[in-house]
Amino acid sequence: MFRYLIFLSFLVAGCKSNKIVNTITSPNKQVSLNVNVDAEGKPYYEVSFDGQPAINRSYLGLVFREMDMTKGFEVVNAVQSSYDDTWEPVLGEVARIREHYNQLTVSLKNKEGRTMDVFFRVFEDGLGFRYQIPHQQGLDTVTTEDEISEFAMTGDHKTWWIPGDYDSNEHVYSTTAISKIDAFAYNAPDYEKKIYTQHIVLPNAVQTPLAMKAQNGVHFCLHEAALKDFPALHLRVIRPNTFKASLIPSKDSTIKSVNTLPLLTPWRSINISKDAAGLLTSKLILNLNDPCAIKETNWIKPQKYVGIWWEMHIGKSTWEYGVRQASNQSIIKPHGRHGATTENTKRYIDFAAAHGFDGVLVEGWNQGWEDWFGKWQDSVFSFTSPYPDYDLDYLAKYAREKGTRLIMHHETSSAVTNYESQMKAAFDVMNTHDVTTVKTGYVGKIIPKGEWHDGQWMVNHYLRVATSAADHKIMVNMHESHRPAGMNRTYPNWLSCEASRGMEFNAWSAGNPPEHETILPFTRIMGGGFDYTPGIFETRMNVYNKDKKEIVHTTVAKQLALYVTLYSPLIMAADLPENYSKRLDIFQFIKDVPADWQDTRILNAKIGDYLTVARKDKRSENWFLGSITDENARQYDVTLDFLDEGFTYDATVYEDGEGAHWQNNPYPVRIRKVVVKKGDQLPLRLADGGGVAVSIMKRK
Repeated sequence: MFRYLIFLSFLVAGCKSNKIVNTITSPNKQVSLNVNVDAEGKPYYEVSFDGQPAINRSYLGLVFREMDMTKGFEVVNAVQSSYDDTWEPVLGEVARIREHYNQLTVSLKNKEGRTMDVFFRVFEDGLGFRYQIPHQQGLDTVTTEDEISEFAMTGDHKTWWIPGDYDSNEHVYSTTAISKIDAFAYNAPDYEKKIYTQHIVLPNAVQTPLAMKAQNGVHFCLHEAALKDFPALHLRVIRPNTFKASLIPSKDSTIKSVNTLPLLTPWRSINISKDAAGLLTSKLILNLNDPCAIKETNWIKPQKYVGIWWEMHIGKSTWEYGVRQASNQSIIKPHGRHGATTENTKRYIDFAAAHGFDGVLVEGWNQGWEDWFGKWQDSVFSFTSPYPDYDLDYLAKYAREKGTRLIMHHETSSAVTNYESQMKAAFDVMNTHDVTTVKTGYVGKIIPKGEWHDGQWMVNHYLRVATSAADHKIMVNMHESHRPAGMNRTYPNWLSCEASRGMEFNAWSAGNPPEHETILPFTRIMGGGFDYTPGIFETRMNVYNKDKKEIVHTTVAKQLALYVTLYSPLIMAADLPENYSKRLDIFQFIKDVPADWQDTRILNAKIGDYLTVARKDKRSENWFLGSITDENARQYDVTLDFLDEGFTYDATVYEDGEGAHWQNNPYPVRIRKVVVKKGDQLPLRLADGGGVAVSIMKRK
């Protein structure tokens, strides 16, 4: 391990600050940053990449109710430092990550004597910046009303975006120029009727992570890191080609954040790459987060799971136990379609044990589901009381005896204070039953009323859940939370999130278009793992209900490939056990593929079109490859130059069969076996909306 830290300080007092240019470059000189203040004392930065402008003059600052920290500044000090180290993620896409950057800390002071520091860290693949507001005379707290952080792009870049929705991130991606962004287009009722929490306020606002491609081929991703005690970052187009930070308000619509001093904001991250593949190999967002805060991490494990979940989405069973009686609302009469029964859970446990899965998720096990959806009321759920037909004691023991574990489900219905009042007791119940993983959910409008999923209040709640769970040695999978911002480095028990449009939309809406999964790695997954719940073998919903027209917008082979292309250390085989039992030959790939990696290679990539990824298992010498496409068929050869020299491998290729098509014929999967070695060419043939999955097992 190599590590160094060098400081160089420049004291600039006595000079006119608008003539001072503070310049710093990345360690490889590819990224260059200039920081200065203009004639009005407004701080700004500029970025070049490979000697060409990448981000034009972009202004910086924060607006507080108590003071304006956007202008009237002079630079009073500038400190440069360098850092180079490697660290090992508890779970991840690679076994070791190099953290190598040059830092510039710019200290600013205005005529009122107010001070602000801006930290810049410049990496080989981009940069991050954050603000520090030190203690100010006469102030203990500050009330943030706006953030001025700008990102002035050099052209009308091609952009992959979803609207700046305060309360939902479950949108289909649009691909437009910056100038064509129009979030109000998402008011169309044809598919958005399924997102009843939608709250889109501004037509020119988008969420992060936001991916872009310049005309010269340079790619960008704008996001954030180390998000805590602050609203999640959205962006707003304020002038041609320029984005500005847009913060989600609290209950008082003029207040974005209230903080005690000193205030250290989250990082604003800018990934820059020559191509799309470079975005995916970047670890900039992780590196901007703090090191692991959990002393002992041996209890944090990657997981593959099955569960009682998809059957509710397709209408086979229900979350609720029964219906309340009109004559006596305290009496619930069983309707016979409850999914989370002891008998049904035992069936899933047996399947998980037979096929080597780590966990069994059970949704609908706890009392309260009769009262939850759309009623916006507190105290709906109990997180310690199972329904009468669910024997928690027996099932937890039975699962352990079978070599697997239950995964608890805590759907809060966004009644957050209710959940927090029960959280310790709920985690204690999990500890008692040796249940080590919980899936939390936030479906619905936030209670207290007026708060938003992406606001400061909820950001702090999500972190409280992760840290409280860590105290109980519990791993967390959050759904309907804010987009991850690399916090899994600091809290690796925060395994995964949904925080985007997942697989379930295919079961009861217009669904996810074939390009959806080719966009997610460059946007949503840039911040952390996505519990997308792939593995659907029966893609047509009319099999379960002849009147349903919904379909999954992929071939079955593409469903296999998603286990490699969509990163998460927690992955679900989401379909029904009986559908897997019919096709055990291709189910073998899901059984074989791991969820934790020692190396990752991007073999080809074009956002919204195609992606091919190869990953090496952390606990063996085996590789797994996934290749996916949008609605267009693809053919290409990939070179297996990542394999070890002098060894041979048995490759099993699961590819779209003859006549496969995501819409017309999604089922055919051809399996072929071939012996390969380093440097061999492997031909990949992908159907429309299709994919290829390959297991590459090293011969001993």
